[in-house]
Amino acid sequence: MENWGKPLRKVVIVGGGAAGWMSAAALSAVLKPPYEIHLVESDEIGIIGVGEATIPLIRMFNGLAQIDEAAFLKATQGTFKLGIEFVNWGREGERYFHGFGRVGKAALWPVDFTQYWLRLRAAGRAQPIDAYVISSMAAKANRFMLPQPEMQNSPMAELGYAYHFDANLYARHLRALSERRGVRRTEGKVVRVLLDEEPGPTSGHVRAVELESGELVEGDLFLDCTGFAGLLTDKTLGVGFEDWSHWLPCDRAWAVPSESTKPLLPYTRSTAHRAGWQWRIPLQHRVGNGHVYSSQHMSDDEAADVLLRNLDAPALADPRLIRFKTGMRKDAWTRNVVAIGMSAGFVEPLESTALHLVQMGVAKLIEAFPHHGFDPAEIAEYNRQSRERYESVRDFIVLHYHLNQRNDGGFWQACANMHIPDALRWRMDLYAGSGRLVYVDTDLFREPSWLEVMEGQNLRPKGWLSLAELQGVDDTANYFKGVSDTIANCVAVMPEHSEFIRSYCAAPPMK
Repeated sequence: MENWGKPLRKVVIVGGGAAGWMSAAALSAVLKPPYEIHLVESDEIGIIGVGEATIPLIRMFNGLAQIDEAAFLKATQGTFKLGIEFVNWGREGERYFHGFGRVGKAALWPVDFTQYWLRLRAAGRAQPIDAYVISSMAAKANRFMLPQPEMQNSPMAELGYAYHFDANLYARHLRALSERRGVRRTEGKVVRVLLDEEPGPTSGHVRAVELESGELVEGDLFLDCTGFAGLLTDKTLGVGFEDWSHWLPCDRAWAVPSESTKPLLPYTRSTAHRAGWQWRIPLQHRVGNGHVYSSQHMSDDEAADVLLRNLDAPALADPRLIRFKTGMRKDAWTRNVVAIGMSAGFVEPLESTALHLVQMGVAKLIEAFPHHGFDPAEIAEYNRQSRERYESVRDFIVLHYHLNQRNDGGFWQACANMHIPDALRWRMDLYAGSGRLVYVDTDLFREPSWLEVMEGQNLRPKGWLSLAELQGVDDTANYFKGVSDTIANCVAVMPEHSEFIRSYCAAPPMK
C-alpha cells in the first residue's frame, strides 16, 4: 500500500472549554499509547460557558468517554432534564412541553401511535399529547428517577432524560479526567500557526502552533476548539462560513446567574419575548438565565432590562453579553484540521444542541480516525455527514420561529413570513396533510420531537392516514386510556426531583 506520509500519532487540541475537554476526554478513552494527546489553552481567553442544558444523547458521550454519571453531576452542580417548556411561542399566553422520549407505545397496529391520537382527538376522545409522554408528565409533577430497564413493557424502562450543569465546572471535571489518562495540557496563547511547506502529501497541513512563550507544539492532527475565532480553520486555512442569519436572526445573548428557587424543576424553560426568548436552566446551586435576541429588533440595553425584569430571583452577578452568528463552516475537516464545536458552526441554543454537535463531531472523527495520511474520500464523507447534522438541527430550530402566531412586533412577523429551507417545508407539508412524521438517518431529533413542537405551536393536520381507521374508536380510546393511566401510575411512585438528587448526586456547597 502506498505510504500516505508518516504515521499519525500526535493529536493537538487547540482551545479548552467544553469543546476542547470533551474532545480530550473522548479521545483519551479510545486512543492508547503510542498515541499522544496534547491540549493547548490560554487562561487569558475566556470561554462562553454558562449554565448548560443538554439533550439525552449526551449520555452516549458519557459512555464513550467513560464518565461516571453521579460523580459528574456532583462535580458540575448538575440536575436532570426531562424536556423543555415553551412559553409564548405559538401565541402569547400559550405554553407547551417538548418532552424527551417516545410518545405512547410502540405501534401495535398498522400505523404510528400519533395517527390514532389524531383520529381520537377529532372524535373528542383523546387527551393532550403530554398525557402519553412519561417525561412530560414526570416533569409537570416535578418528579424523577432513573430508567428501570428490567421493567419490560413499562414506560419506566426507557425514560428519556438529559442534564443541566455548569459548563465551566464541566470543562474542569473533564480536564481532570483527561489528565489522569495522560492528556498533556499546556497553558499559553497561540500567536502563530505554522504550515508544512515541504512538497508532498502533507504540504499545506498545519505543522505546529507557536505560543507566546516561544514554545512550538507540533502535531499530526489538529482539532480547532477555539470557538467563534476559528484560529486554525478560519484564520489559517481560510475555510469559508455559511451564514444562516436570514433564517435565524438572533445574534446576541445576555447571560446572568440568579439565586436558586424552589421547587428544583427537572426541565429547561424557554419564554418568548418581543424580539427573542429567555432561557431558564436550574442547577443545584443557582439558576442559569439568558436572553437571546435580534440586535436589529432590540437594543442591548433593552434586552438586558427584559432579562433582569423576568428573573425568578435576584441576580448573582452582572449580565454578560455574548455575540454570535448562526451558520456553519463550509467544511468541518480541512487537510489535517478538524473544527469541533463553535469553530465548526453554531446553531443558537434554543434546543440545547451545542454540546451534542461537539459530541457528534468527535464521535465521527473517531469513527473515521486517520492512520496513514488523510484519505480525501473519508474527509469528504465526514464533511457530508457534518453538514447534514447541522442542517437538520437548523431546520428544527427554524421551525420554532417560523411556526408562530404572535402579533407583537416585526421580529415575529418576519419569522412567520420568511422563506424557509425546502427540507423544513417538506416536513411541515407532510404533517399538515395527514400527520405524517418522517425520520432521516442524520436527524438529531426524532419524530416525537417534531410532533410536540408542531402541535405545541398549532400546526394541525387536515386528517390522518387511512389505515388508522381499521381500529374502532372505542377500542382505540380504551387502549389510549390504558397508556395514560400506566404513565400516571409510574409518575406517582417517582420521588421528587430534588429528593432524588439529594440521594444520588448532591453536590457540595459552593465556596
